[in-house]
Amino acid sequence: MPVMLHEVIEGLQIKPEGIYVDCTFGGGGHSKAILGQLNQKGKLFVFDQDEEAKKNMPADERITFVPHNFRHLQRFLRLYKISKVNGILADLGVSSYQFDKAERGFSTRFNAPLDMRMNQRQTLTASGILTTYSEEKLHKMFEQYGEVTNSKTLARTIAEVRGTTPLLTINEFKNAINSVVKGNPNKYFAQVFQALRIQVNGEFEALK
Repeated sequence: MPVMLHEVIEGLQIKPEGIYVDCTFGGGGHSKAILGQLNQKGKLFVFDQDEEAKKNMPADERITFVPHNFRHLQRFLRLYKISKVNGILADLGVSSYQFDKAERGFSTRFNAPLDMRMNQRQTLTASGILTTYSEEKLHKMFEQYGEVTNSKTLARTIAEVRGTTPLLTINEFKNAINSVVKGNPNKYFAQVFQALRIQVNGEFEALK
């Protein structure tokens, strides 16, 4: 079930002949509901940098899939000769199908490579960040994007262990920082992973 589906559709106040944008197509749940309210003149443009999302595309001529990050929204709408839209939706974060695919490295539930790229064409991964970012940069990232309570200690620990310990997989990383986990481990790792995911995918920059 898409996030807050009823509230989203209500908030968009969809005009049957309108032009709408779904910035984060994902599993396509919100888009399907929007299409259900459009008539044959209505149009829906959907963005998703994850190529796997295209598999969820319905066979509907009113919908246009753009395989890029929504930061390029204006450029691509211009390309399709769209100067005005009636509504825009962005459901930020990770899709459930991305969480459920172990090999993507988004979930703390599985052991997999520390990847976390929504766009598989980019080179920066979560393990890349852990092995190359300065201690100060790691500290700021965990503090700002994950609100990790002991972000400074966490960053110092990573900087200390990465010279001798590989940080390529989820289990390697979790074991390496186990001594500094505070409070509920599930919540702690969720916050740490959130910070990494936001940084890998430049989520705040895209939003700006």
